Amino acid sequence: MLADASNFVQPVDNTFIFIVVICVFFLVLITAMMITFVIKYNSKRNKRAKNIEGSLVLEITWTVIPAILVVFMFYYGWVGYKQMNDSPKDAVIVNVYAQMWSWSYKYQDGIKADTLFCEVNKPVKVLLNSKDVDHSFYVPAFRIKKDVIPGRINTAWFLPTRVGNYDVLCAEYCGLRHSYMYSTVAVLTGEQYKAWHNKQVLNAAPAADTLSTNKSSL
Repeated sequence: MLADASNFVQPVDNTFIFIVVICVFFLVLITAMMITFVIKYNSKRNKRAKNIEGSLVLEITWTVIPAILVVFMFYYGWVGYKQMNDSPKDAVIVNVYAQMWSWSYKYQDGIKADTLFCEVNKPVKVLLNSKDVDHSFYVPAFRIKKDVIPGRINTAWFLPTRVGNYDVLCAEYCGLRHSYMYSTVAVLTGEQYKAWHNKQVLNAAPAADTLSTNKSSL
């Protein structure tokens, strides 16, 4: 059995399963009761059947029980929301830029890429920027989704826990080629990430030297 791709998979899935189980339980219960009452208390079969004009016990029961369940749902949702917004202080910060119809990434040391490279078991905080219209940064395998709004920087974070490549999608309709707006999160081992980072630094060095030479010649 494969490990979860991020730290949010288990909490999000547990909350989802909790809510679905409650919904399915009441769907089956209410449907079964409706069918039973229609058959058992049909006026043609049971001449003594009559409508209940009012019952304080029933009113309290079907008000209090759903209220308690909703409070539990809210609690689990709020805990997950807080966890997703409280990023670790040692998280690697990456600027994410969304535009019709592509994603790009810029690291704090100036490295740019069209794939989000991360180190496994190292938290990553993304600063979400839109260059044009509304987008939504969505990584299904990590169970994270955050709107990307023009003129505002939203944030999200995750802890990748399994090496591999994971899809980045836009979950907000943003134009004709919205369905083509996808990218990749590449989760690497520590050695692989270090090698990739060093390669990017070396590739950026010649470009910087060339720019410096051109300025000097002017």
